[in-house]
Amino acid sequence: MLENFQKYDNYWRMGQLNPTAPSVAPVMQPVVPRTAPVLIQQPAQPPPKKYEAPTPEKTFATAGILQLVAMGLKKLSEGAGYMFMREKEFTSAKNTVHIADRMLKKNGLNIAAEYISEANIRQVARNRRIPAEWLIPVARGQNAFYHDGLKLAVAPAAKPSLMLHELGHAVNAKNILTRGLQNSRSIAPYVPTALLLLNRLTPKKEGEKPNFVERNAGKLGFLAFLPTIIEEGVASIRGINAARAAQETLGKLNLKPLIRNYALAWSTYLLAGIGLGIAARYTFVENRIYKQNPFTLRREKNRNNAKLNKSHTSV
Repeated sequence: MLENFQKYDNYWRMGQLNPTAPSVAPVMQPVVPRTAPVLIQQPAQPPPKKYEAPTPEKTFATAGILQLVAMGLKKLSEGAGYMFMREKEFTSAKNTVHIADRMLKKNGLNIAAEYISEANIRQVARNRRIPAEWLIPVARGQNAFYHDGLKLAVAPAAKPSLMLHELGHAVNAKNILTRGLQNSRSIAPYVPTALLLLNRLTPKKEGEKPNFVERNAGKLGFLAFLPTIIEEGVASIRGINAARAAQETLGKLNLKPLIRNYALAWSTYLLAGIGLGIAARYTFVENRIYKQNPFTLRREKNRNNAKLNKSHTSV
């Protein structure tokens, strides 16, 4: 029995269940020394930064910086407008009128195109039933516009190339997407006030961080004007493309002055969008100045005390 036990014990040790299987040497597994697990230390996380409300000094400094930036933007816009007025036309007035007529026919625009000078202001105003005051800046070369309700596009007679841009607006008015971009400009002036009212709908506790609207007022103000910036760019591109296509009949044209003119004009809208963002941001800073005013704080304290006394009296 011992002999049989030893035999099967050897087979068992070698993993052999068949008694007739040949003997093989057991495979020795290497002994791996056990080591203690290595603990990876995570870098210490800094404690969350506590929000500190701006001091009155910081608020006034921010207001001053915003005002300086706004003044700088205004100067840049005026400079771009001045350079635009000094730029020469890319071709003759006759060729420009020809290109404008092609735009009208190609796009099926049933609108009137008027080139304004000091001599015809009264006549055009009477024929189109609009105030003559609208046309005075146009005659001076300071403005051009398209009025979709009147189906009227006007440009200075001294700078007729602006008519191509205004007809670009007329083409945009026929497209649902670009027409929506056009209509958005009517709400842009009200954006700073709207953001301030929206911020007041979500009041925060004393010492709490500013909410999304207050933190991003400048960006939201610029985004509100972005559709206008895009639509103005599209109108200019349409005018440039019309001039480029007219080279088939008019011959080679130097389009660089036209592109430069339109780029200068477009830059004024870009600066206006940045200015609107600054204005939106300043609205919140101005509101903070009002709240930090000692007279305002005293008045609010007296008002709260009056409410508290009234509640005790009623009880």
